[in-house]
Amino acid sequence: MGVFMKNQGPSEMTVNGRKYRLPPHPVAVICLDGCADEYLTTASTHRGMPNLERISQTGYRGLARGALPSFTNVNNCSIITGTPPAQTGISGNYVIDPGSGMEVMLNEPGFLRNTTLLSEAARAGRKVAMVTAKEKLRRLLAKDLQGIAFSSEKASEATKTENGIGGLEALFGNTPDIYSGEASLYVLRAGIHLIEQQLADFLYLTTTDFMQHRYPPEAPEMLNYHEKMDTLLGRLADTGAVIGITADHGMNAKSGPDGRPNAIFLESLLQEEFGPGFKVICPITDPYVVHHGAMGSAVMVYCPKNAPHDQVEAWICNLPGVTEVHDAESAVSKLELPADRMGDFVVLSGRDHVIGRTKADHDLSQLRGPLRSHGGRYEEMVPFILSHPLTDRHQVLASQDPRNFDIFDFVCNGTELATPVENQPIHGKGT
Repeated sequence: MGVFMKNQGPSEMTVNGRKYRLPPHPVAVICLDGCADEYLTTASTHRGMPNLERISQTGYRGLARGALPSFTNVNNCSIITGTPPAQTGISGNYVIDPGSGMEVMLNEPGFLRNTTLLSEAARAGRKVAMVTAKEKLRRLLAKDLQGIAFSSEKASEATKTENGIGGLEALFGNTPDIYSGEASLYVLRAGIHLIEQQLADFLYLTTTDFMQHRYPPEAPEMLNYHEKMDTLLGRLADTGAVIGITADHGMNAKSGPDGRPNAIFLESLLQEEFGPGFKVICPITDPYVVHHGAMGSAVMVYCPKNAPHDQVEAWICNLPGVTEVHDAESAVSKLELPADRMGDFVVLSGRDHVIGRTKADHDLSQLRGPLRSHGGRYEEMVPFILSHPLTDRHQVLASQDPRNFDIFDFVCNGTELATPVENQPIHGKGT
């Protein structure tokens, strides 16, 4: 049975120049962290994902292009604002702050430059909830939000004052290990409960990519994880929510046949070739070193004064494993990055390569298997799934170049909400 909550507020809102309808149905947008479409297709083929298939058949399933660099903070901020990084100001998880010149994590709300759909929906009278697996995202994504915002990572510490809700372990079970699939499943279970108990009707649920960093799509552990996820997606669909599913980035193996990472230690190479003063920033850097050891497929290069920029650019372009080098102008126009939060060059690597600073800067001993990572062009395309049929206009938009940060537009404006989901519930295992 669907859960329908009477909404007394406005029927639409305008956020960052875009209008969004606020339907009477619950709205739930899910960001499946690190979920390349290959993961869902492989799980459907090997084990079956009947609820995902039901949602896709009733609604829409395709692909969308994410923001570059294809990292977590970059794309989550774009999704909840409906804008590219040039407007959010979030160019990575980790940057050199132009004001202080210090290397900083972009985890605080002050770094996000524009307004979120979550905060505006709350102002419009919706019951908003943002549930994330990673605590690093909570404060950033909950900027100016008057509603519920917590992470599964720190569920045991949530309070009514800080998070809009407390006593989470009594509601959803023990706080999971962040280095587990359970950290993501917890997010989905929490979202379902919040809708069923009419505590939220406008939700953003974002998971963690630990499983994708550790396992390829066909691994038994991955298939078991997706089987459990599928059951939860079925339960979420049965609440009557209009669901949108996308991802922040994909994931690829970055090691050779011997299991050793295909790593380009660019800062060391630049200093060997051109002398001291070069600095490479790895914007994938975050607190979760077990995931990737701060090795990804995109970096920022800061050159010393009087460096021969044309020579440096050409030299980097010719390095094996490098696929793109953008100067500042190109990074703004082609990658849609904020001009003041990037280096002199943005460098992307191939599907099976990562780029780092120096060997000493990356402790890969904590990895729990061969390196799988993301950040470049080859992790840019992600799933784009809607639970209800698209309007004629949005069918056209879906056939062009949809972005993952269009997902709220498609959910709120692009679905035929009057079309009911009449299929009988499908019951799975492992909830």
